[in-house]
Amino acid sequence: MKTMLQRMPGFRWWILLAAALLAPSLQAAGLILVHEPDFWRTPPVRIVPPEPFPRPFPHPSPAPALPSHPVWAPLETTVTKADVRIRDQIATTTVEQEFHNPNSRQLEGTFLFPVPRGAQIDKFTLEINGKPVEAELLTAEKARGIYEEIVRKLRDPALLEYSGRDLFKVRIFPIEPNSRKRLKLSYSQLLRSDSGLVSYVLPLNTEKYSAAPIQSVSVKVDLETRRPLKAVYSPSHKVEIQRQGGRRATVGYEAADVKPDLDFQLLFAQEQEEVGVNLLTFRKPGEDGYFILLASPGLETAEKRVMPKDVTFVLDTSGSMAGPKLDQAKKALLFCVENLNNEDRFEILRFATEVEPLFSGLVEAGPDNRKKARQFIQDLKPLGGTAIDEAMRRSLALRPAQGARPFVVIFLTDGRPTVGDTSEDRIVANVTKSSQGNVRVFCFGIGTDVNTHLLDKITEETRAFSQYVLPEEDIEVKVSAFFSKIKDPVLASPKLLFPDDIRVTKLYPTALPDLFKGEQIVLAGRYSGQGDVSVTLEGTVRGETRRQAHAMRFPETSQDHEFIPRLWATRRVGYLLDEIRLRGESQEVKEEVVELARQYNIVTPYTSYLIVEEEGRRGVAENRRSVQGWNEAQRREMKDQYFDFMNAREGGKALASARSYQSLKSANAASEAIAAGNAEALRVNPAAPGARPLATGLAAGPGGRVARIPGGPAPMTAPQSLESAARHYGQQQSQFSGGRTFFLNDRQWVDTSVQQTTNAKAVRVQFSSPEYFELLRRHPETRPWLALGRNVQFNLAGTVYEVHE
Repeated sequence: MKTMLQRMPGFRWWILLAAALLAPSLQAAGLILVHEPDFWRTPPVRIVPPEPFPRPFPHPSPAPALPSHPVWAPLETTVTKADVRIRDQIATTTVEQEFHNPNSRQLEGTFLFPVPRGAQIDKFTLEINGKPVEAELLTAEKARGIYEEIVRKLRDPALLEYSGRDLFKVRIFPIEPNSRKRLKLSYSQLLRSDSGLVSYVLPLNTEKYSAAPIQSVSVKVDLETRRPLKAVYSPSHKVEIQRQGGRRATVGYEAADVKPDLDFQLLFAQEQEEVGVNLLTFRKPGEDGYFILLASPGLETAEKRVMPKDVTFVLDTSGSMAGPKLDQAKKALLFCVENLNNEDRFEILRFATEVEPLFSGLVEAGPDNRKKARQFIQDLKPLGGTAIDEAMRRSLALRPAQGARPFVVIFLTDGRPTVGDTSEDRIVANVTKSSQGNVRVFCFGIGTDVNTHLLDKITEETRAFSQYVLPEEDIEVKVSAFFSKIKDPVLASPKLLFPDDIRVTKLYPTALPDLFKGEQIVLAGRYSGQGDVSVTLEGTVRGETRRQAHAMRFPETSQDHEFIPRLWATRRVGYLLDEIRLRGESQEVKEEVVELARQYNIVTPYTSYLIVEEEGRRGVAENRRSVQGWNEAQRREMKDQYFDFMNAREGGKALASARSYQSLKSANAASEAIAAGNAEALRVNPAAPGARPLATGLAAGPGGRVARIPGGPAPMTAPQSLESAARHYGQQQSQFSGGRTFFLNDRQWVDTSVQQTTNAKAVRVQFSSPEYFELLRRHPETRPWLALGRNVQFNLAGTVYEVHE
């Protein structure tokens, strides 16, 4: 077996390892090694390095050198479909994978399947084109020899990150010419439980091995437990979760034309208390720790504790709302009114130049009042200016003096304040004074003419959030989806009380949102101290304070959940960038954004400029800079773009920055949130650094990529070209691997921590030498770093290792 390099300008050449080229992905199945000697007899080719990144102005990629005679095309993976059945802690996974051989000759190969990390597999079956075959199981020690032999022969280290796992392998023959071969494998395993959270991992990491995007990738998890389910959470992917009763849920993820680069992970917890609270931690020795805390009431408990609420719907009916905007907004309000609970009270205010209430006060959501509301909504007409201040004051004045119920304002507007008090600061101050901390104002900005600073400050003051509806998006879909989530409040004004032994800092979200039936809070933060402690969740139910204690352990060291630091950092960067946008920048805030972005590969159009500026100020040597290839004119262009995004209060760039930062601030899966945030920036500025030319008018959906249960209705999503551009932005010259960020300097991947080392001992190690594999054996934590390529530089315990060819 010898390496065949595919000519793809702008693509990392070393990821096209021959083993995966012929089955160019390690999905939730495995990979095929083709071992036919004549197949690989091709002349040497020129290696095309990755394109410079970032670059403000798109330009054609350099033409690749062509071989002197045709090269056989790699196998194409067209479909990966995973169906998972989990019953308590027993998981059965069935994966179907289809490979296409586009060549006009027959091939032979070996199928390899690295066992998921930590899995205790008791049954494994494999079918090839519907016929059962027997696979050989190799222990991790024996498998390591196979992986290392592949690296030596193929001159590609990409598989090294799997060298610590058991391995199934089976011979595949024949692989017919111009045909498709379908593999189906099944295995069952016992899942691990950690502090009440059960974890399931599905190998789905294909980006490093794929020569082309996979046409269809889908995962469906059927989850059922004997005790009621509480938290159901994926830290790796943006998934759709549908609950069927208190003990069952379906989790779905589906995407098209993608190259998955993360294993799929799912965490779930069963009932222990009325509101389930679970803790996950990550902490290196001698450092403060990171934690994720999940709080969920589940469904069965929530049914008994749902509180009646007071809701005021406020709709802008100014002249600019005429047409589809008002039609969709009216449909959204009709949906909300029909989905009020019988014990709820509500009011509707329409505003333009003046404010007009329907009932002049809160009324019960009975049949008669709903009928009046329907007629009122249907008769609304667009006319006049935009009296935001008066509309906000009138809606907040409806809050009862002795409010035992949650009081919610849903505010829809498509413009800036033009009537009455138009001062942003005074309007926000009035909201702060009137809300008294127990009102939630959820704002929907419609179109591009809204003042994003005003709406975001209002929602920040009232512990709510803003959403922005682009002209090409459906208001009805957005508002109705939101209202479905907040329909049934369970715990109002929640807060967590930690003992003195544990100090928690930099919590995101900074204030816990109210807890609703079927929803969950995901809190990320830092901690110091250690030990087994009791943490109290406090909140109000029907006006009464409720407290619930939970036993938790904050360990001195914990390294099982590597995703936590990056998830925390993604949220932190989102909050810091929002702070700059809303209140102006300071040197301290900028420096922290730069450090976190560089350390955790949070590369966006906003952070790239700050990184370049900061490294230039520090005088970092060019060959150690994180982002290279910018001349002075390009730096000035990016600086102008950065300040345009930060200073814009309304218009396309204002919406882009608001939506981008919201994606980071609310991240549940870091990679997905960063990609979605990038998509927002590239939507209004396709000439931003790293972007590809895009068709005009493209827009990203709120999630940025497909996330739905296979077979279910397709949600609104970003066009694939836009999402691809966003992913290209963050991955073309940087990789987050094994808890470190690596930037591509010339043809060498350099660990960002190397930039900050001074007078460190330097050790050069030749790729694939005996010393190379000895380093891997002595320090298994280097597996994901070594897997990046044949030229890698990283810091290990104060020593800088430089792997070279």
